[in-house]
Amino acid sequence: MDVSIMIEGQNGLTWPRWQRIARTVEDLGFAGLFRSDHFTNAAPPDRDSLELWTSLTWLAANTSRVRFGPLVTPCSFRHPAMTARMATAVDELSGGRLILGLGAGWQDREHTNYGFELLPLRARFDRFAESVEIITRLLENPDPLTYEGRHYRLRDAVLLPRPRPGGPPILIGGNGERRTLGLAARHAVEWNATFQPARRWTELNRRLDGLLQRRGRDPISVRRSMMTGVVFGRRTSEVEEKLRGRGRTREELRARGVIVGTPDEVVEQLAALNEAGLQEVMLQWLDLDDLDGLDLLARAVLALH
Repeated sequence: MDVSIMIEGQNGLTWPRWQRIARTVEDLGFAGLFRSDHFTNAAPPDRDSLELWTSLTWLAANTSRVRFGPLVTPCSFRHPAMTARMATAVDELSGGRLILGLGAGWQDREHTNYGFELLPLRARFDRFAESVEIITRLLENPDPLTYEGRHYRLRDAVLLPRPRPGGPPILIGGNGERRTLGLAARHAVEWNATFQPARRWTELNRRLDGLLQRRGRDPISVRRSMMTGVVFGRRTSEVEEKLRGRGRTREELRARGVIVGTPDEVVEQLAALNEAGLQEVMLQWLDLDDLDGLDLLARAVLALH
């Protein structure tokens, strides 16, 4: 199982922090580096927030090995044609390392603050489905695209230069059994769950297998990954201190799929996900300045590869 790092780009990310994290993640041997795409936090206080696609462009040009991408970029404030254009360019710049994670959008506050319409849930997913279809067709088909949907209209739209064959691969993120998994079964090369314990992830994984088979797709054609939190400490006392800061017990967090514990405990929990069939885990690293902690985490878990 690949082990990658995920950070929250709206949680105080600046250029110096991003550059240090990117180089550390690559040097330590993690498989990838992924980040959220938000303007601000769901609740105050507001913090520094480095724009997603600008940061990924730097990453593409200044790393050589790690896979990377958004987890996930919302269609609610990014037009699908522009997303396809930016993703194709960044993927080419990186030598084919971008994973194009797509989502419907969810955070009310940033949409209100910056003037974007989030839409009620059903309409939001209708718009998401249109967005994914447009991006897929622009990436896969060289012919001009004319599209008449409820939310998007294109006429003779072309994507030039053409993307590399098979890229950038589309990742659909989320746990929704009907709409999200349905879109993944139709369009995705990778499905990314969020915050699921091994037992529940296994249920969702089987559900996706069934949807893929009904569409005539081989289940092994879709990679399975998950983004989840991690509370990690060198010693039990350090873990307990971090848990007090979150106001949750380890049992409560583990029930939500968060990886909690000392090196041996973290390895045990990741091994259970590996045994369940998970191919990659993106561990949400919230302390953007704790590079020593990343080093210890790498030494503890990268033997799972």
